[in-house]
Amino acid sequence: MSPAPDERHRIRMAMDRILGGTPLRSNGALTIVALATEADVPRNALTQRHLDLKNEFYEKVRARGEMPDSEKRLRRQLVKAKELRAQALKEIDQLKADNEALVGALHQVVMENRQLRRQMAEQPSNVHVLPTQPQPSAR
Repeated sequence: MSPAPDERHRIRMAMDRILGGTPLRSNGALTIVALATEADVPRNALTQRHLDLKNEFYEKVRARGEMPDSEKRLRRQLVKAKELRAQALKEIDQLKADNEALVGALHQVVMENRQLRRQMAEQPSNVHVLPTQPQPSAR
């Protein structure tokens, strides 16, 4: 399908309306999707056929001291990702501390177990060690 002969003109007019704050067909967002909607052209008209107009649109947005909506969205996502990373690092630090405490407790229990076994071996008593595996029953 070939582009309409007035496609570039419609895109430029849509660009003027969006940047002027008077969109007719779109929500007026500073995005290529809104520009394509406003110009009544497929999005790929801007991403494939008229890259120069897409770049011109973004240049005009930046020249006005504004940021394209897609960039704003990416910046919000970056902030969220940094927050999640900080939270994950804090959780990792806590897990490391918990792991060290558990290893210490395990070491202490092993040492106490060795000491008790040594005491039992040295002093006969009325304490009997129970089997660890159930004995098969005879029928």
